[in-house]
Parts: sequence; structure tokens; C-alpha cells
Amino acid sequence: MNDTAERLGVSANRRAALWTGGLSLALLVSAILCIGLGPVTIAPGTVGAVVAEVTGLRAEGPWTTSEYSILREMRIPRVILGIGVGAGLAVCGASLQAMVRNTLADPYVLGVSGGASTGAAAALLFGFAAGAGQYALPLSAFLGALGASLLVFFLAYAQGRITSIRLLLAGIAIGYALSAATSFMMFAADSAEDSRSVMFWLLGSLSLARWDGFLALTVAVVVATVLALTALAPRLDALTAGDETTQALGVRPGTTRVQLLVLVSLCTGTVVAAAGAIGFVGLVVPHIGRRLVGAAHARLIPVTALLGAILLIWADAGARVLMQPRELPLGIITALIGAPFLLILIRRMYPR
Repeated sequence: MNDTAERLGVSANRRAALWTGGLSLALLVSAILCIGLGPVTIAPGTVGAVVAEVTGLRAEGPWTTSEYSILREMRIPRVILGIGVGAGLAVCGASLQAMVRNTLADPYVLGVSGGASTGAAAALLFGFAAGAGQYALPLSAFLGALGASLLVFFLAYAQGRITSIRLLLAGIAIGYALSAATSFMMFAADSAEDSRSVMFWLLGSLSLARWDGFLALTVAVVVATVLALTALAPRLDALTAGDETTQALGVRPGTTRVQLLVLVSLCTGTVVAAAGAIGFVGLVVPHIGRRLVGAAHARLIPVTALLGAILLIWADAGARVLMQPRELPLGIITALIGAPFLLILIRRMYPR
């Protein structure tokens, strides 16, 4: 029996390693292709040459001055940010689904993204946390996300435990309330131009990606979150089995949920501050990951991060080219992908 379980574990690890390697290669190819897409299409060879120059692997190549400027100053930072945002949202979604034992949970549905959006809008429109300098926006978004998470968990806590239905209903209610608060702030703002900018930003966009500390901060937070959640993978596996099983395994479910809550809030707040509120990534991608490598989070989290990154950079490429020269908000593209998936998932979960 033990030999059979060991063989199954080795087979699952080998399969996960193959998927991780394959998706890493797919992400690299996707990044090169997506960098070249836009109102001005640039050949993959030129993109590869400029990327090599940016990373210090070569000093010159077959590009024009305009191509180099477009790629270096706009497209490459944009795709790097997309990789970070997609990976962060996907991993946060997988973690929340394990934490609350509900496959319909994600940062958007549970109000975490709404809290981050409200905090970020307060910073953009009214200068909230202005004393933090260039980190005022991510700090406000993080505080908003953490506050929303705490409120949702407080409302969902009943009879000594958190129920999935209460959590979802509380998340939806808090999400609507925060959406109303954000809309009120936009209405109350003195500048109509600032309100329009916030509206476009709330729908999601990577257009503000630039080579500065904010891009580095986003990527650093996402990488740290992925590594931390990978380290916490055994605890996530325990939480999916229920609180009694978790305690029997020597894991404190309450403490673990608090740790996860802070991690998810930090990551969600940072990516929302960088790219706005983007829905469905954290909901859709973990389900695909489980289909590929199973539910064990040590294997699921890296694969989910790669899938989220690939999905988002292609969604951003679609946002750039579908209605060019105008750019669609990124949240529209992810909703077009995620809404049908959610309907299919609900029909499979509740066939009657």
C-alpha cells in the first residue's frame, strides 16, 4: 500500500515538473509574442534582440530608434507587470479557495479587490496616505484590502467557525458597499478628469507600467507571496480537509488563516494598485491548475502562477489590438473569458 502511494506521489511530482517546465517555456514564448503586439506590430526577432539588450546579453541589434523606444519604455515593462499581476491574482485565488474550502472564492468575489480599489481611489482622488510618497498608492490599496478582508471574515464567522456560504454572501455584500463608496468618492472629487482616470483604472489596465520602483515593488511582492504560499502549501492542504483534520495534524486553522489573510491582502493590494481591479483571474486559473497537476498546493501554486501570468499577458495583448488605436480596459477581456467559465462551473457543481 505504501509502495503504491509512493509511486503515485512520484508520478504526480514528475507530471507537475513537466507542466511547470512546459508552462515556463510557454510563458517565455508568450512574453516575446505579446511584447511585439500592439498598434505598431514588431517582429519577434526584433523583440528578442531588444530584450537581450535590456538584460545585458548583447549591445546592439536590428532595430530602429522608434522600435527600441516602444519596446524598452512601454511594451517590456507592461508585459513584466502583466506577468506579476496575473501570477499574483491566480495564486491568491487558489489560496483563498483552500482557506475557505470553496472553489468559487477569489479576491474579487470576496471583496478583497473592492477594498484595495477603494483604498487606491482614496489615494488618487484625495491624497490619502500622501505622507508615504511614491508608496501611498500601494499602501492605501493594501490597507483597503486588509480592512475589507477582516470585515468579511468577521461577518462570516458564526458559531466558532467560518461557513463558505456566509463568507461568499458577506464578500458580495462588502464588495457592493465598497463599490458604492468608490463611486461616491469619484462623484465627490473636484476634478472630472481624475474621476475618469480612476474609472478606467478600476476596470484594469497595464498602461501605466514603467521602469520605476513601483514595477519592481509589484514583482517583488508577487514573487515573495508565491514563495511564502509554496512554503505554506502543507497548511493549505490541511485547511481543505476541514478544521478538525487541520487541528489533528498539528496546524492551528485560525492562525493559519490570519497569516494567509495578510499575505493575500498584501499581494492583492499591490497588484490592484499597479493595474486596477481585474476580475476572474483568481477564480478561473486555479481550476485549470487542479485539472493539470491535482489539488496538492506544493504542485498547484507554481503551475497556477504560470497559468495566471500567461492568461493575463494575452488578455492585455487582446486589449491593445482588438479596437486599436483605442485600448480596451483589461477587466473587460478577463470578464469575457471568466464569466462563461463561471457559468459552466456552477452548472457542473449544481446540476439540479
